[in-house]
Amino acid sequence: MKVRDLLWGIDLGGTKAEGVIMGQGGPDDIIFRDRVPTGAENGYDHLIGQVRMLVHMMERKAGYRPERIGVGTPGTLDPHLGTMRGCNSECLNGKPLQKDLMQTLGMDVAIANDANCFALAETRQGVVKRDHPKAQVVFGVILGTGVGGGLVVHGKIVHGPHGIGGEWGHNFLDESGGQCYCGKIGCVERVLSGPSLERYYQGLTGEAVKLPDIRSKALKGEDAAVKTLQRLTSLFGKAISVVINIVDPDVIVIGGGVGQIPEIYSEGKQAIAQYIFNNGFVQTPIVAPVLGDSAGVFGAAYLFAADK
Repeated sequence: MKVRDLLWGIDLGGTKAEGVIMGQGGPDDIIFRDRVPTGAENGYDHLIGQVRMLVHMMERKAGYRPERIGVGTPGTLDPHLGTMRGCNSECLNGKPLQKDLMQTLGMDVAIANDANCFALAETRQGVVKRDHPKAQVVFGVILGTGVGGGLVVHGKIVHGPHGIGGEWGHNFLDESGGQCYCGKIGCVERVLSGPSLERYYQGLTGEAVKLPDIRSKALKGEDAAVKTLQRLTSLFGKAISVVINIVDPDVIVIGGGVGQIPEIYSEGKQAIAQYIFNNGFVQTPIVAPVLGDSAGVFGAAYLFAADK
């Protein structure tokens, strides 16, 4: 295999940075895969140094230094300011991460947030390629501790002039969600994230219970748990209907811990019919991912692969 055909990517998470080098076969064609702690608690410069160390590890394995690398991040790069925002690794916020990595590594660096990388990976090598290979427009959703989205059209991420293409988690959904950290009230994230649903259940019962256990209680008929599960499915349908009405994607992929609740794919999909502009008929496949935790690093590797 020619070295120019290899794809290099790094998933820069909250606690670890994972690197991968792979061929055009994707997950079945991996040359290198390893991780190092980010040490984000030690500050921005330390984190940059950890990424540099990881890239050196990758170079030693591959036997050459690439011209470019993709990096998935826990936040968004502002395309006008060139700085990061919305990162749970707070030392990244306000920093020119792309510029600093390019200077430190001596190569071209592409950056995308984790939801975009998730959507791209599932499109290029995951469930979309496997089950819906003709799909041209894919919307990827992260339903977990937070809520995010990524939009892929013809194999490329749609970033937009604000760098917020696909940012579904901060659309207004329902005032009952309350104040969001972004400054708005009732965002999708404040209603459909795992902690938000658990908080809703606790408000009904006074008990702190994890979402999988709430579902188990709902299956046994507990009233508060049933209401919590209905809140998830009905408001998921309402929230995702906006995406379908505007973009009408060929496939929607649901990732994250909340995405493992089976009722999203049944009752949740049924709820969409109440809101979309299609006489109550929902044709959009709502599917679960297949790449698991690997999606982030694979998606990062594909950031420079749209022309391959």
